[in-house]
Amino acid sequence: MRCRYLKKTVGAAVGIADFPNFHKSGSIAGMKKLYYGRGALLVRCGSYIYNVTACPSIYWSLAK
Repeated sequence: MRCRYLKKTVGAAVGIADFPNFHKSGSIAGMKKLYYGRGALLVRCGSYIYNVTACPSIYWSLAK
């Protein structure tokens, strides 16, 4: 499963805390299957993984 990474300082600047999240020890595949949907855009910032599907610009700006 795909999950992109975001530094804490950048996350605070874009307001990442306003998005739904779960702890990093949770299952990305399980959360997509049960709650978010297969096409969900997930970003890990610190100890949490955030669903930023509502604001895809955050996800796509993190090109590797």
